[in-house]
Amino acid sequence: MKKLLFLLIITCASGAIFSQEIVQWRGENRDGIYNETGLLQEWPSGGPEMLWHFDGLGDGHASAAVTKDRIYTCGTLNGNGFVVALSQQGELQWKTVYGKEWMESWEGVRTTPLIYADKLYLMSAYGLITCMNRNNGEIIWQVDVLKEYGGRNIVWGITENLVIHNDKLYCTVGGTEHNVIALNKDNGKLIWTSKGNGEESAYCSPTVIKHNNRYIFVTQTANSILGFDADTGELLWSHTQTNQYSVHANTPLYHNGQIYIVSGYGKGGVMLKLSDDGNSITELWRNKDINHKSGGFVLVDGKLYGAVDMGNTWHCIDWNTGKTLYSVSMFKSGNIIYADGRLYCYSESGEIALLEPKENTFKKCGQFRVPYGEKHHWAHLVIDNKRLFVRHGSSLMVYSIAK
Repeated sequence: MKKLLFLLIITCASGAIFSQEIVQWRGENRDGIYNETGLLQEWPSGGPEMLWHFDGLGDGHASAAVTKDRIYTCGTLNGNGFVVALSQQGELQWKTVYGKEWMESWEGVRTTPLIYADKLYLMSAYGLITCMNRNNGEIIWQVDVLKEYGGRNIVWGITENLVIHNDKLYCTVGGTEHNVIALNKDNGKLIWTSKGNGEESAYCSPTVIKHNNRYIFVTQTANSILGFDADTGELLWSHTQTNQYSVHANTPLYHNGQIYIVSGYGKGGVMLKLSDDGNSITELWRNKDINHKSGGFVLVDGKLYGAVDMGNTWHCIDWNTGKTLYSVSMFKSGNIIYADGRLYCYSESGEIALLEPKENTFKKCGQFRVPYGEKHHWAHLVIDNKRLFVRHGSSLMVYSIAK
């Protein structure tokens, strides 16, 4: 009887662990792919129906983090950063100020909340990591990584959408002694630290990949792509990746033993192949066509889609060979996500387009202009429960994209 009771407890505990809700930057796998179906395949003239909008977020380009019961995003007012929680109907549930936010250039909050179970995590442009109770906004712990770990800030402020694996919250501090660290997600205490290669951080939102049953933390610093053992912090490999301003803001993508990553300012993308044990990498190819500094890219059916850094050209590249299959000039470059057979592109000029990727071109299936907000169109699009979430400065807009 005791053994049966023990097994029931373990089973329930395991179920609780595996049912934890995780909502993060660029979707479930941080790759811009939203696994939803039943979405509009073409939009009516003027775009899909707007359900509601929430204003008063102030400066910034944080995206939405959407859970089953709430919607979270961040804003800046009078130099202070804050997190807001909204109902699914757009009603304010709570608002919590977490500290000073960036107002020196390209003003406002830069990163999107990370939700893990009942906690919310965020790092400010000044290196302040905050953990909140996501139900009521109460601050649980804060760690200033610049002060506590000798981190160095960068020209346009730290911009890192945090990632969690098991009990570890990872952060690229950019110090010479503490370059990359892993903190306990529950209390903010240090688990491990690595000197890396001593470079400053590079605006990169990192990822944790699983390669042959080994977990590897992958990020970029000022001049390098780095891979660490996610459990121990051991630096496994480093690969040179430079550009004019040491800006490497796109999240690395892992697929079939390979890592693809894109840097802006003309650098473009590089494909790396991991050794079986993950201890080393080999460069396979480079292609400069997809080179947007922060708009990301998506991989669909063996093809990479993304934009040029400056201009109005969008590209399709073969994953295996690195060959550009086609390029189309349509509208100004920007960020990109994918769902249900369609690409969703949000241009820096404020247009959102629905594209069907064809064999040799893109078919435009709808387009509209973002009606609210101000300043930069830099927040990435989000899809949840057949709704499209669009952030523009002080406004968050929600559209129905259900068939």
